[in-house]
Amino acid sequence: MRIALGIEYDGTDFLGWQRLSHGRTVQGALEQALGRVAGQPVDVTCSGRTDAGVHGACQVVHFDSPVERAPRNWVLGATSALPSTVAVLWAQPVADEFHARFSARSRRYRYRILNREVRPALEARYVTWERRPLDAERMHAAGQVLLGEQDFSAFRALSCQAAHARRRIFSLDVHRDGEQVIMDIEANAFLHHMVRNIVGSLMPVGRGEQPVEWIGELLQGRRRDVAGPTAPSAGLTFLGPRYEADWGLPAEVSW
Repeated sequence: MRIALGIEYDGTDFLGWQRLSHGRTVQGALEQALGRVAGQPVDVTCSGRTDAGVHGACQVVHFDSPVERAPRNWVLGATSALPSTVAVLWAQPVADEFHARFSARSRRYRYRILNREVRPALEARYVTWERRPLDAERMHAAGQVLLGEQDFSAFRALSCQAAHARRRIFSLDVHRDGEQVIMDIEANAFLHHMVRNIVGSLMPVGRGEQPVEWIGELLQGRRRDVAGPTAPSAGLTFLGPRYEADWGLPAEVSW
């Protein structure tokens, strides 16, 4: 039986999602917890890997259950065995054809910037701090050139192992909410560090150091070395993937 799970996590104290032999990861913690519920090893496949320090609001995974358990048992049993910074939100059986990664139609991220003179205390793990004033409207206008299918080489990490740099961005919105500047972005898929590199390039526009047209010039130039720096991981949250409604998953991850 194939099971899908929704996972929430604070990525601050992890080396990222993907299981590693030399450090603490979200996948490693989740598989260990699920193994305790199943009484034997469990391997999970996720909708999209996140880097060290990046958070997850509703990461989706699937696994082929070696035993039969009620959805409630997977949720409560696994969560009780997980670190306090990781929780299973929901569990449900899915068709054998469902694949957390390949069945996803899109992925969504949110990046939050605390834009004030004083550094954060309460939310230091979940925001990036920028003391200089940011113009969210300029950042939003600059980002609209990124919509559609494009070659995002300028916003791709040098270590990215993707076969090509073409991705399709469905929406990109930058707005101010009080002291925070928030970017929401949805695409069919993302390159390594793509979201953080886009944010790192939009921030000079927001500070007035670069014109709105600069983002389009970076996109066309396809040179990572002249684009903005990679923004810190703390401000980034993977909101989750979206799937066709026919899979019957919760509304928060359905198209």
